[in-house]
Amino acid sequence: MLRDITIGRYYPSGSIIHRLDPRVKLAAAIIYIISLFTYNTVPVFSLATVYLLIVLLLSRVPFLYIVKGLKPVVLLIILTGVMNLFFTGGGNIVFEYMLLKITDEGIEKAIYMMLRLMYLMIGSSLLTYTTTPNELTDGIEKALRPLNRIKVPVHEFALVMSLALRFIPILIEEADKIIKAQASRGGNIEEGSLISRAKAMVSIMIPLFISAIKRASDLAYAMDARCYHGGSGRTRLHPLKYGKRDIFGYLIMLIYFAAIITLGIVI
Repeated sequence: MLRDITIGRYYPSGSIIHRLDPRVKLAAAIIYIISLFTYNTVPVFSLATVYLLIVLLLSRVPFLYIVKGLKPVVLLIILTGVMNLFFTGGGNIVFEYMLLKITDEGIEKAIYMMLRLMYLMIGSSLLTYTTTPNELTDGIEKALRPLNRIKVPVHEFALVMSLALRFIPILIEEADKIIKAQASRGGNIEEGSLISRAKAMVSIMIPLFISAIKRASDLAYAMDARCYHGGSGRTRLHPLKYGKRDIFGYLIMLIYFAAIITLGIVI
């Protein structure tokens, strides 16, 4: 299961999406997420589906890799759908048994919420699949630079985001090593009752937390040894500059969002 977590991992393919400015991809991810929560209509979700499929094809990230990244949140998606299915009031009753009641409005809402969560995970994961942590840090810092005027620590915020994304795959690999080490000693977290599996998780979480704290301490010492004192006065080897493909990316993004708004109002 841990190997199925792909959040924070970079998938190099050299596609046109990879070569876009990280600020364009950040804006595209935000606009796409907003579009998913704007309207509940079939045309809007059809357009969002087509748009996502086109981006997936252009990114050259394998579809099986995308599906693999959805495995850890399948239970959450199903639970969200069930909650909306049985606890949505209004509409015509389709099925009723004792206290359980399913309406047509509940079915519609459950489907839309499950699609939202799936598209949200895929869209946000594509950002990390196609953008390195360094590029993402530079993009966040450059996009939020105007907030420096009101004393917002933009550089520190971007650095924390970058380090968090870097630590996700590292901690996943560390947890996998600990699980294998425990299994070689007879431990098993995948069998037995729920209580026994919860107790077995303690033997994994404690060394994982210790390892995470040690890595964070080593990173702090390394930054201090390199005289890191924040972002003031720092320069970059490859400063971000917009190109023609980035302007075209913004244009496509605006056309998509305008089409979503139009479909939501008209239909």
